[in-house]
Amino acid sequence: MENRYITETMQRDYRDYLEEEEKSRNTIEKYMRDIRAFRVWLSDRPLSRQELLAYKETLKKDYAVRSINSMLSSINSFLRHYGWTDCCVRQMRVQNQVFCAQEKELSKEEYRRLVAAARRKKKYRLEAALQTVCATGIRISELSFITVEAVFRGSVEVSCKGKYRQVFLPHKLQLILRRYIRERKIRRGPVFVTESGKVWDRSNIWREMKALCQEARVNPEKVFPHNLRHLFARTYYSMKKDIAKLADILGHSSINTTRIYIISSGREHQRQISRLGLVI
Repeated sequence: MENRYITETMQRDYRDYLEEEEKSRNTIEKYMRDIRAFRVWLSDRPLSRQELLAYKETLKKDYAVRSINSMLSSINSFLRHYGWTDCCVRQMRVQNQVFCAQEKELSKEEYRRLVAAARRKKKYRLEAALQTVCATGIRISELSFITVEAVFRGSVEVSCKGKYRQVFLPHKLQLILRRYIRERKIRRGPVFVTESGKVWDRSNIWREMKALCQEARVNPEKVFPHNLRHLFARTYYSMKKDIAKLADILGHSSINTTRIYIISSGREHQRQISRLGLVI
């Protein structure tokens, strides 16, 4: 069989394919990052299933199982696109988690401290963004849909991965955003923009959130944008116990994805087990 090599041209063509499939910008960047990393690891060696299996073993040294499976999914998708299905490998089997590690779960109190720290440091855009994500459950990449018009209307039409959903803004959040809009003299369009008028992106938000950790006395390992979405999901589910409705709010196609968001911490799980009263 003729040797196979992943080329720059193939990577560009695959990116074009993903764009034609209307994948989100973040999804495309993630796929391409995973494929580039594999190609760098391969160096000048030809592609084979044995090489991908060896790469899978290498990933085990540095990454969690779910991260490895996500990377393999990107690479397998690329290989299938070019008809190289014989090189694809299976993902690692994962047992459903009963609870998440407490050191990775952002609590409501820690979230409040982050917001307060942003306010003390006069990071008003960051303060407003933190509260918008945590109060609505939207993705960081969906902040661009929060426009002046949407704030005054009280609801946002969000488009993600070819799906549309309506997101309502709580009244208190509307008041916060209206005040921010007035102070920043934003007349129309996206609310969360840089000084130059560009839409504020994930990397900028992440960096500013990390800078709050010491002031807020919060472990940096807990502070990243997606954890705010998880906090919304856990809080909503604890009140409503309606996972199907929560899936719709979050924009999930599968309830199985939503289950990951509502996993409680080890400490909460321990309390629940203790309340069973089965130790005599």
